[in-house]
Amino acid sequence: MARIKRLFLWLLIWVAVLGHSTGFKVPLDPDASGKRWVRKTLKRMTLEEKVGQMVCCRFSGHFLNGASDQRARLRDLILKQKVGGFILFGGDIYATAHLTNSLQRSASVPLLIASDLERGLGNQIEGATLFPPLMSLGATRSEDAAYRMGMITALEARAVGIHMTYAPVVDVNINPDNPIINVRSLGENPWEVSRLANAFIKGCQENGLIATAKHFPGHGDTAQDSHSVLPTVSGDREHLEQVELFPFRAVISAGVRAVMTAHLHLPALDPTPKMPATLSRPVMTDLLRKDLGFQGLIVTDAMDMGGITTLYTASEAALMAVKAGVDIILISPEPEEVVRTLAEAVRSGAVSQSRIDDSVRRILEVKAGLGLHKNREVDIGALPRSIANSGYLQSARQLFERSLTLVKNDDGILPLAVKDGKVALFALSSDPGDFYAGRAFVREFSKRCAPSMAFYADAYTGQEFMRQARKKASQSDEIVIALFSRLRSWKGSIGLEPRQLKLVKDLAASEKPVVVVSFGSPYFVRDFPEVEAYLCSYRFARDSQAAAVRALFGEIGVSGKLPVSISEHYPRGHGLELKPVR
Repeated sequence: MARIKRLFLWLLIWVAVLGHSTGFKVPLDPDASGKRWVRKTLKRMTLEEKVGQMVCCRFSGHFLNGASDQRARLRDLILKQKVGGFILFGGDIYATAHLTNSLQRSASVPLLIASDLERGLGNQIEGATLFPPLMSLGATRSEDAAYRMGMITALEARAVGIHMTYAPVVDVNINPDNPIINVRSLGENPWEVSRLANAFIKGCQENGLIATAKHFPGHGDTAQDSHSVLPTVSGDREHLEQVELFPFRAVISAGVRAVMTAHLHLPALDPTPKMPATLSRPVMTDLLRKDLGFQGLIVTDAMDMGGITTLYTASEAALMAVKAGVDIILISPEPEEVVRTLAEAVRSGAVSQSRIDDSVRRILEVKAGLGLHKNREVDIGALPRSIANSGYLQSARQLFERSLTLVKNDDGILPLAVKDGKVALFALSSDPGDFYAGRAFVREFSKRCAPSMAFYADAYTGQEFMRQARKKASQSDEIVIALFSRLRSWKGSIGLEPRQLKLVKDLAASEKPVVVVSFGSPYFVRDFPEVEAYLCSYRFARDSQAAAVRALFGEIGVSGKLPVSISEHYPRGHGLELKPVR
């Protein structure tokens, strides 16, 4: 029986791999000149230069004065520590391109520049194309949309000097209380996650951007955030094979070039107490390399996260990760110490020279496959044509619209047909300091119907203000509530503030019809099932808020389907159709 189950799983995986094609046309393998460059470069490198290639540090793409401490720090990491790459957090288009060019000119070996572009280049770079989160792709079920999102991400990223995205998330989100994956996941069905992830990866890699499947071996079934602690995923091996590992097998079979590790403890894979998967040889080498057959780059999740730092020093963790089989140490809090520790480990015999050479060869082959040994700088003059053109922006807007999911619409309350002064608006954010998260929503709504009131609140807003707003809302005919809750590292929860939740429940218990729009987690409706209408828009971006308002007034249709199950009443695949009326 177990053999039959394994054969069935492999059949499903190959169906997910094939999709519309027979796999990826990956143009990222080095040519003959690239292979020669890899051999010569590896041969001439010192031990410190080799271990430096395995270290990736963070930087920002905002403007930096040439004499600033930040620029000096980056130069030291390149010239003294010989780091092999950087991960970008934030910035603007021109400053990022100028800085990546400058950093590349400083390096003797081309740098591998990466970034977390789960929602396109706009996820990090102001002014670039911004897409909704991956769960929106799950709501559309469209491989074509997934491919185009990957393609646009790749073209814009390469234009500013980024070669690798730490996306897509292929975690299967089966825990509604997951505080850090949630809408970053494509959904709860392993096959659907695999199918759409493969399309996204293909879009990236066919257009010159290394894609990274994360977080191995699967971060979807936990209610804890690995930025703060080491979560435990307690499923047995059979369950892991059917759920968590399924998408990784699929994307590896299809040709994804990189995998990011998870700081999770999985007793079924490594029973060593408090052992993060990132540092586990049974997980990284025995499972990922040997069992799944992955030959690409293994990148750690950030090594400054609590899932590592609460248990090990930076040097201990880096050494354990390398021994486990990892190729790139990402964002160590002490990169200089890591380079020194790894070099000493080789000299003492604790780590073999061949182990280091294997990783460095993989890294150099990726750089040669990207063509960085021939040309490592980008054309600044091409940026006005390369970033955020009308076609790219239209693709993003369409995805925001197509992913809207109508979960509930009692008595056909939507589309709205209210008159000026007859509707009360609430924009509630669970994040401190995010008081005006719903400003775009209120502005767009007010263009169509002047509300009787517009009430904003964030995590700091007190109960007395909410009581007064509730009292004022009683004079309206209908109530529309926009809910905002961001996924944030170290936040620990995706839920609403208790007093905000009470406000929504009190309004829903009144005699007024209540419409709720979720700009974040789709699971909120579990706490107030009595509302008349519930619309899911999986992110708080301006385009998302504008699309939701258009849907509320019937200007566009709604066709999205839930990629996750909210309850027995609203299972995966549920979604009401709403036709445009004007």
